[in-house]
Amino acid sequence: MDHQIQVENYKIQQPEGWAGNIGDQEIIDRIKDSEFAQKQTSEGRDYCYFLDKKYYTSNTENSEYACMAYTLNEPGNLERASASDIIVEENEVYQIHRISVVRDGVLIDKIPDTKIKVLDSENQSGGGVLSSNKKINITIKDLRLYDVLVLEDSRVKVFTDRDFLRKEFSKYVWVSPDNYWAYGNFKFTFINEREQTIAYKKTYFRDEKGNVLEPEVNYLKKGEQFVIEEQNYINPVDSGREIFPYIDFATDSNWKDLSNYIVPIYEDIFNKASLKDFAPNLIEKLDAISNLDEKLQFAIEYVQNHIYYTYNADEMNGHKPQEPSVTYENKQGDCKAKSVLLKVILDYIGVEASVILVNFNTDYYIKYYLPSLLSFNHAVVKINYKGHEYFVDATIRDEFGLIEYRGFMYFMHYLEVKKDQELQVRKSFKYPYYCIDEKVNINVQGTTGKLNLETVYKGNRANAMRRYFKVTNKREIIDSWNSFLFYALNYSNDRNGTDVRNIFEEAAIDVISDDKKLNEVKIQYTATIENPYYVDPQKNRFLMYFDRNVVKTGARDFMHKDLPFWHNYDSEKYEINLYTDQKIDVEEKYTVQESSINNPYFDFKSRKKVSKNGASVYIEYNPLVNIEIPQSEFEKFRADHHTVADSNFGLGIDIIEPGLMNRLKFSFKKRFK
Repeated sequence: MDHQIQVENYKIQQPEGWAGNIGDQEIIDRIKDSEFAQKQTSEGRDYCYFLDKKYYTSNTENSEYACMAYTLNEPGNLERASASDIIVEENEVYQIHRISVVRDGVLIDKIPDTKIKVLDSENQSGGGVLSSNKKINITIKDLRLYDVLVLEDSRVKVFTDRDFLRKEFSKYVWVSPDNYWAYGNFKFTFINEREQTIAYKKTYFRDEKGNVLEPEVNYLKKGEQFVIEEQNYINPVDSGREIFPYIDFATDSNWKDLSNYIVPIYEDIFNKASLKDFAPNLIEKLDAISNLDEKLQFAIEYVQNHIYYTYNADEMNGHKPQEPSVTYENKQGDCKAKSVLLKVILDYIGVEASVILVNFNTDYYIKYYLPSLLSFNHAVVKINYKGHEYFVDATIRDEFGLIEYRGFMYFMHYLEVKKDQELQVRKSFKYPYYCIDEKVNINVQGTTGKLNLETVYKGNRANAMRRYFKVTNKREIIDSWNSFLFYALNYSNDRNGTDVRNIFEEAAIDVISDDKKLNEVKIQYTATIENPYYVDPQKNRFLMYFDRNVVKTGARDFMHKDLPFWHNYDSEKYEINLYTDQKIDVEEKYTVQESSINNPYFDFKSRKKVSKNGASVYIEYNPLVNIEIPQSEFEKFRADHHTVADSNFGLGIDIIEPGLMNRLKFSFKKRFK
């Protein structure tokens, strides 16, 4: 193969020396239908004859190589192979070494049949996202069912001065192969050509009985390689309930040294200029606010809402932030820039704050990863105020409230930009308020019911509800409430298929108050219902209201073997009042049933008041959130949620039908119940 075609973002060429060189005959020799291969294809499974991956890292580049051959026996795989996209970063080159098929035992070069287009990566545009990423679209003509496709390619990322962190530190996570595929052979090689030692940690590997082994850490000096290889392999991981085995490679270091590496970079930025020098107009506004609580709120909301968030994907792997004077002048910046500006403003008003590094996407894994600054992909601000810790994401918009009422961010691990820091674990949290505080009144006279819901949302719920009402058509909002009530009133069981607009007549919904200091939004929904009773097949009538949001289905159904349950539910309070002009069964089991649960991770209480013409239930749910529930404690946690689901998430009343025969039937039913 003598192809030497080169475009800015891709090349067609031979592999680099570190990747090795595999000849055409060797490719053909490796594509043999062994007994293992025949078994997989006979079962209708596509088959990968071999997958050879290599990762090469030095102080000047990171590169990945792959050579693989797999069947195109399924139309879906044929379609995906015929047209595919490769995303490359700035200064990253995609190298195509071989695109071939084995057809009737003959290796056919398909590069002449391949069309390549370089496009802007539109997935990374809009919404403040800036990116020089390119999308390389590859279309291969005349691929046929039962071909064996051979792909050999590399991605080479040469570092620029902007990649100073990647020059200094390496991080790569190898994850075990997809368990859809059967592999005749797979091999992974990590090649360290850096001056620094690289540590690697094997995590979530299992023994023959499927038990997770203790993590294993080893080291690679310059010039050394790590190799893992398997023959006739199907990954045995239960992907729905187990974590795929993975190996974390990172430049050998510790959290304390890493924090001390990053601190001078930030301190240099903080010391560039004072707020007085570059933001006199902002200082004038701050000084005009006498109350420190309100001054703090103003500072946070100024940076969140007046500084445009620009996520520059090409710079996120470096940690040098933009100077606050530039961020203020240009009114835009990424997460680091906005966090630094917010800290500078908070320093001015005398509120203690620091920048912290997080990764919401891999938060669970950070405690298992080797220490690395490249484990983080986001920066937020930690604020110490009046004896409490608060965390503010400066990139979020349209959030409101004094500091104690603002939205709560769920995450666990972070590195604070201060000297001599270790990886920190955030404390668990109990809401000092109810995120949802709802009062439901249903009053039935004759065949007509009047429905009134008043709901107060606070914190994250208030912010979300403001956004929802801002961007959603009012008719759509009403339909959403109608749909929820259709199930809450159990109409799904006696009038399924009926248009909800014909059930909830004169439905209306409005925001009746919005307190942006308390971050509290109050919403009222009203409707009229003809024939409001649920009627069972025996013609018994019931008035009921069960809010399925109180039932935490995710907690009841959670089955993962490796991941602990992440507890992040909102605090909730409900008052449900059902009134009627009919007599009700004041001794019915579920009408009078109350519950009280004191679990280490949540408190739940439901209390009832019952009269001859109606009943009320008062429900309170107070969770301990931002915490992982250990597996040893989870079954008790699950059982307590089953108790909530056992008719403790609402209220139902049974109507005693008028007339002597109906009363006698009711008395008879009660006697023999």
